[in-house]
Amino acid sequence: MQKFSLTALARQQLTLAHSTSSGRSSSTVYGGHEHQLRQTMIALTAGQMLSEHENPGEATVHVLHGRVRLSAGETSWDGVSGDLLIVPDHRHTLEALEDAAVLLTVTKHP
Repeated sequence: MQKFSLTALARQQLTLAHSTSSGRSSSTVYGGHEHQLRQTMIALTAGQMLSEHENPGEATVHVLHGRVRLSAGETSWDGVSGDLLIVPDHRHTLEALEDAAVLLTVTKHP
């Protein structure tokens, strides 16, 4: 059995994001290419964005710190610490409205 402190991982990734020119940092918490389930900690400094991309499977974004905006076409959802956003099954973006850390959980389509 393994145990992770998501709070500590979020803090670590935010520190790394602040030290990069892209203002982003991420790390796989669980899973990977050999698993169907993958959880990734993503940190974005305020104003940074994950550009529009496809959803590789069912996905959620759990906001651990800060505020984000998940947008798909003309529709958007704002999330704050403690919110769970369901990622739409089409092209979307994720923007940090303030420094933010999220846990992205994806189950890839078989």
